[in-house]
Amino acid sequence: MTALSDRYYLVAPDFPGFGFSGFPSPEEFEYTFKKIGACMNQFTEAIGLKSFTIYLHDYGCPVGLQLCIHHPEKIEGIIVQSGNAYEEGVEKIWDEMRAYWANPTPEKKEKLYGFLSEEGVKWQYTAGVPAHLLSAISPELPLLDWESMKRPGNIDMQYELNCDYKNHMAMYPVFQEYFRTHQPRAIVIWGKYDPFFNAEVAACYKRDLPNAEVHMIEGSHWVLETNFEEVLGLIGNFCKPRL
Repeated sequence: MTALSDRYYLVAPDFPGFGFSGFPSPEEFEYTFKKIGACMNQFTEAIGLKSFTIYLHDYGCPVGLQLCIHHPEKIEGIIVQSGNAYEEGVEKIWDEMRAYWANPTPEKKEKLYGFLSEEGVKWQYTAGVPAHLLSAISPELPLLDWESMKRPGNIDMQYELNCDYKNHMAMYPVFQEYFRTHQPRAIVIWGKYDPFFNAEVAACYKRDLPNAEVHMIEGSHWVLETNFEEVLGLIGNFCKPRL
């Protein structure tokens, strides 16, 4: 945000229940990607954003793609950073989650809850990162994430949202049809060693967006932390200056 603020108008809201946003109870707010996407659309209307380039990373991908399919007239372009919209991207590490979806036993649930822990959060930042890049990851990042996540009830919400990912996966054909129909300008940036979404999936975007830029980075899931200057240059060149 700071590095690009002299050239572009940037907006980065925290989702409900995340970061510094409020954490409404599940009785007040439905924690699904579809619902959060609708909330983010209301946010864009509240601040008067009529059109924009959208950044699709991690959970921001299923949320942002909801805006894309429901409000394509607002989308000038998409920046994809390890944000998946293809079946080829969810293998290996997702096997346990898929096994739980197919047969949700208490034992499987307890095992999956281990991912939503202080150690699990730390692992998300370091998994797959080459040894020579580990020192680039600021130690306060997982601590700040965990401070937000450990609020009463938040881990349960995170778990339910994680389970909602199966509904996001069911929407893959819809998202791909959006790409083919609307052909938004696109840049795809992927960490070569990303353990969450297979690196091979980056090329899948070219099937539906043949003019998309695809860049494979020598990093993992959080390439902004380890390959900042490289990613900054790619995004800076891709984005249009504000008028």
